[in-house]
Amino acid sequence: MTLTAHAIVGAVLVSLVPEHPALGVSAAFASHFLVDAIPHLDYKIFSASVHPNGGAPMKYDRALLLDAIRICADGLIGMALSFALFATRDTWLLIMIGATAGILPDSLQFAYARLRKEPLASLQRFHEWMHTRHHFREHQVLGVVSQVMFVVAVAGVALYL
Repeated sequence: MTLTAHAIVGAVLVSLVPEHPALGVSAAFASHFLVDAIPHLDYKIFSASVHPNGGAPMKYDRALLLDAIRICADGLIGMALSFALFATRDTWLLIMIGATAGILPDSLQFAYARLRKEPLASLQRFHEWMHTRHHFREHQVLGVVSQVMFVVAVAGVALYL
């Protein structure tokens, strides 16, 4: 799933239990793996420098720049939507932490590609094991629409509660 989807799910989870921040943040982190188990479309990573299974030396080229722009924009959109939809004066920091926890496992994949040490190695194996094998590569529009519908449904349910 996109970082936007992970951020919103993480924000939703902490917003449901603001009186138990550790539980909410833990649920936000764990949700990443469950959400990745849902069939979806991942965008292609062009640079071997940032590919989760690559670990190639950093090569500052056009592919890295395009990946960095896309990944950062995706994460920022997720954080901004999480803040706009769920933050209040009292919960804004918790919402941002929950959104960050929701996307953290993908950032840890980058760290794993560089370090290849525990506990990152075990977390990477678990991440890959949980990740769906069913993608919408041949039906990219359906892949995008399904993620948008998923995010709208999650946000809608949370806003209704």
